Amino acid sequence: MKELLDKLLKYSSVIEKAERYLWKNAEVGYKEIKSNDFMKKEFISLGYTLRENQDITGFSAELDTGKEGPTLALLAELDALYCDSHPETNKETGAVHACGHNIQCASLLSVACVLSEKDALDKLSGKIRFIVVPAEEGVEISFRNELIKKGVISFTSGKPEMIKRGFFDGVDIAVMMHLMNLGEDVRFYIDGGSNGNIRKKIVITGKASHAGEAPQDGVNALNAASLAISATNYLRETFRENDVVRFHSIITSGGSSVNVVPDKIVIESYVRAENSKALLEANERINRAIICAVASLGATVEITDLPGSEPLHNDKNLVDALEDAFKVVAGEKGYRRDNVWKGSCTDMGDVSTIIPSVHGYVGGLKGKLHGKDYVVEKPLNSCLDSALCQLVLTFDLLGNGAERARKIIKEFKPVYPTIKEYIQTKESVNRVIDAVKIIDNGVEIKY
Repeated sequence: MKELLDKLLKYSSVIEKAERYLWKNAEVGYKEIKSNDFMKKEFISLGYTLRENQDITGFSAELDTGKEGPTLALLAELDALYCDSHPETNKETGAVHACGHNIQCASLLSVACVLSEKDALDKLSGKIRFIVVPAEEGVEISFRNELIKKGVISFTSGKPEMIKRGFFDGVDIAVMMHLMNLGEDVRFYIDGGSNGNIRKKIVITGKASHAGEAPQDGVNALNAASLAISATNYLRETFRENDVVRFHSIITSGGSSVNVVPDKIVIESYVRAENSKALLEANERINRAIICAVASLGATVEITDLPGSEPLHNDKNLVDALEDAFKVVAGEKGYRRDNVWKGSCTDMGDVSTIIPSVHGYVGGLKGKLHGKDYVVEKPLNSCLDSALCQLVLTFDLLGNGAERARKIIKEFKPVYPTIKEYIQTKESVNRVIDAVKIIDNGVEIKY
């Protein structure tokens, strides 16, 4: 391990440059132009040949050991998120890396630096593919839906999009590390997994009129939205605890003038659950509650369902390997492993349905992930820890003729036997429901 750490330390200035640049130029999903260009230039400077997306951000680069064996993918995410209250939110984009993706990218770059050195691959078999992915954070659903309508993308999340575009073809194992607040003494962590989600855009249309003089001539879309949200809240006690169902919304357009009865309300929301069956069931019940509530007040509603992320199930054998890497880097007391299930989501879950995958965590965060108090006091340390762990794991998986990797691949049971089946199932979620129609003698509900 000391040899790997010494090699990483040679690239400290590269790591710090990347981390700082990405932090200062935070951009949200499918808009990471500066971040993508920066990462591409850094990889090209190391001698890598890139496979690029032609119309969106994201790319991959590959190393071949020259010896037969599996392909290991190491991943990092480009995008930031919106957090208006964070003191370092980018003034131009409104975004901030309060998610730690700048740490991911800098770490991946440093791993690419070490493995590009002469003789670095001598003890390894197979291939290593670096995949830099856009749009993990689920923001700007309306914007992404417009990209889908224009045929630019098929999915709102970057990893499903990259899977469809072939960036994961031939990949046998996938690994990534995410930043987390682990306290003072813990450097690494791995859990059981996390929820999947369906992303929703809900457009409720009423009828405008003077709010003071003639409210009886209008149909208040804001009242219909309020009733719809209340109706979904009454479903909460009916969800099974083990399914970890979550539903939450924001109103992105809520009326134009206080003296006009609101005639159009736009809601963006998530339905989350622990497994795909529960996710689909909960989504259907939530749609029904919204539609009936809106119809009861004489408004209309259009619901767009967009496939978000699949539930993440970390592969047990790969978790065992990652735990061994934790021990090498941090010792027996420097990491934590448990089976806690998280209500949050990541599109790494999509990868985990077709390829043995693991989504681990590295410490260094102070404050709350996605919060206004998010801060990484020693970003270089977090980058080095993440990179060192990934290197140790890479040599464990692909060393000794890739014996350990082969065992993991052999024992893996995918949710979807083929990428084609995964894509077909994913695309079946994508739909627009024009659910309520006002007719001469009342309301017609089509659902």
